Amino acid sequence: MDMSVSGQQATRLPDFIIGGAPKCGTTSLHFILGQNPEIGLPDEEIHYFDADDPITHPDFLFAGQQGLSWFDARPAHADNYAWYASRFAPFQSVRRIGEDSTTYLFSEVAPARIKSLLPDVKLVFMLRDPVKRAYSQYWHLIRSARTSATFEQAIIDHASILKGSTFAPHLRTYLKTFDPAQVRVVLFEDFLADQQDTIDSLTDFIDAPRMSLETAKTWFNRTLYPSRPGLQRLQNRVGKHIVARRYRTHMGEGSGQISPFWHKMHYRWFAYVAPLLLTREKAPPMAEATRAYLAQHLSARNAGLSDLLDRDLSQVWKGFEGRG
Repeated sequence: MDMSVSGQQATRLPDFIIGGAPKCGTTSLHFILGQNPEIGLPDEEIHYFDADDPITHPDFLFAGQQGLSWFDARPAHADNYAWYASRFAPFQSVRRIGEDSTTYLFSEVAPARIKSLLPDVKLVFMLRDPVKRAYSQYWHLIRSARTSATFEQAIIDHASILKGSTFAPHLRTYLKTFDPAQVRVVLFEDFLADQQDTIDSLTDFIDAPRMSLETAKTWFNRTLYPSRPGLQRLQNRVGKHIVARRYRTHMGEGSGQISPFWHKMHYRWFAYVAPLLLTREKAPPMAEATRAYLAQHLSARNAGLSDLLDRDLSQVWKGFEGRG
C-alpha cells in the first residue's frame, strides 16, 4: 500500500493489520506468518495508532514540569509518521506488509486513524474465551512485574483486563468504519484446533501465498507461571518500579529518556530475578466466585457478539451468553 503525507516520498505501509485482541494467540499468528517469505512483519508490536492512550500505553506518556509529553499519532506529525513508515522499510519488496498491534481492537481512537491513513487495509482480529483471556492477561502482568495485586484486585486496578475482553462494541465500530469485507475475525479455539486451515484462510484473505505448516515452526514459546504466587507478588513490588521504564523509548529515542543505569537494571531483572519463581507450567486455578462474576459480566459486555459473528459462541466458550 503506497502512501505519502504532506508531500513526503511515497512509502509502502501495511496491507494488513493484526489488531488484537491481546492474549488471544496473535503472537503465534505473527510468528507463523512472519516465516512466509512474501509477508513482511516487524518483530515488535507497533502501537502507532493508539500510542497516546494512557490506559493501554502508560509508558508512552511522560508527566514533566512542562506538562504532559506524548506521542502524536496523527499522520500530519511528520517526524512521527516517518518513524511509523520506517518500521516497514525492510519489507518494501515483499508481496504483503503487515503490522501487529493487539490493543487496536479496544482502542477508542485507532479505527478512525487507521481509516484515514490506510483506507484499504485488511484487519485481522483474534478472539478468545473472554474469561480465559482476562486471566491470561493477569498472569502476563504478573510475569512482567507490572502488578503485585491478586487477580481479583487487579480486575479493579487494571482497566485493561476487562477492556481487553470486551470485543463486541469495538468490533461493531470497525465494521461500521470499514467495509466488512476488510475485516476477518478468527477464534483462538479454532486456531488451536486446525492451524493449517486458519493460516490458509488468512493468507487467502490478505492475498498472500499459502504456506505449509509441515515445514514451518508453529511453537513460539512456553509460558511459565510462578510456583509461589504470593512471593511473586511480593517480588513484583520492587520489580514494577524497574519495568515502569522498560518501554520508554519504544516510539523512538525522542519519546522518552532512560539512563544506562536503568537499562542495566532491566537486563538484570529479566535475566536473573524475574525467572526465579517462574517454574510452573500451568496457572493456579481461578476462584469459582471470580469465574462466575467474569462469565456474567463479560457476557454482558459482549452482548450480541454471537449474532455479530453469526455463530453461537456459548458452544465454544463455557458459560458465555453473547446473544441479545
